[in-house]
Amino acid sequence: MADKIYFEDVNEGDEIPPATQPGITKVQLLQYAGASHDYNLLHTDDGFAQMAGMPNGVIAHGMLSMGFAGQFLAGWAGLQNVRKVSVRFTAMTEPGDEVVAAGKIVKKYQEDGENRVLCEIQTTTQKGTVTTKGEGVVALPSKG
Repeated sequence: MADKIYFEDVNEGDEIPPATQPGITKVQLLQYAGASHDYNLLHTDDGFAQMAGMPNGVIAHGMLSMGFAGQFLAGWAGLQNVRKVSVRFTAMTEPGDEVVAAGKIVKKYQEDGENRVLCEIQTTTQKGTVTTKGEGVVALPSKG
């Protein structure tokens, strides 16, 4: 997290500075499979993935892209301030793809005694393919 973000300093419609993940590697996919216990061969075995209709071989776990979206919000607002991350998967991510997480502020409101910000979020590859779309909610401190 660069600078502390305050509720009073953000406005509906503001863009959140994007965050880029370097190209996904096959080693990263194996590590993620181990961490998530998702050993589906679509993510780890090129031959299997090709037989299943993936012409370029393995694809990244959808939850890895969702993780990038959550990491993006945590990097902006602070991990302790993230209240919700929800996405739907819109396209596949492949090894070598760089993933850019971005978002914008949709709504400011108060709930449960907190200043909250609803954000539209998405991940996109360097090819321009949107791989996830969703929303996140963060709580931001007040200056006062």
